[in-house]
Amino acid sequence: MQTVIGEDVVTQKTRELCEAIVSQPGFRSSHQRIEAFMADPKARDLYEAVVTRGQTLHDKQHRAEALDPAEIEAFEKEREQLLANPVAKGFIDAQDELHDIKHSVQKFISKTLELGRLPGESDMEEGCGQGGCGCHSH
Repeated sequence: MQTVIGEDVVTQKTRELCEAIVSQPGFRSSHQRIEAFMADPKARDLYEAVVTRGQTLHDKQHRAEALDPAEIEAFEKEREQLLANPVAKGFIDAQDELHDIKHSVQKFISKTLELGRLPGESDMEEGCGQGGCGCHSH
């Protein structure tokens, strides 16, 4: 019975955390930029092209194949077009903002579980060399 009560408290506090995240001033803006991106086929196509070309170059590099300068130039040109598109740029920025929130929450929870107590400021400033912070999963 104790476990069920504990889970209810954790669930309640998790909901409160989520409410706090959603109520942050920039959160709605981030989601609006993501929605604008999803509704813009041109921005999505630009993004997809850059991701696909970038993955192709990464795969070639991983296989120790020489990268053709023309391929790199084409990638850079597409990337510049992507970043010049305000909707696509807004999407990328929004993704980064949401990733930062997620990473911060995950790090705090991971440190709590690792230490067996609420982490202090100095605990959160420690590097990742000792593990446990969750940053190696990115």
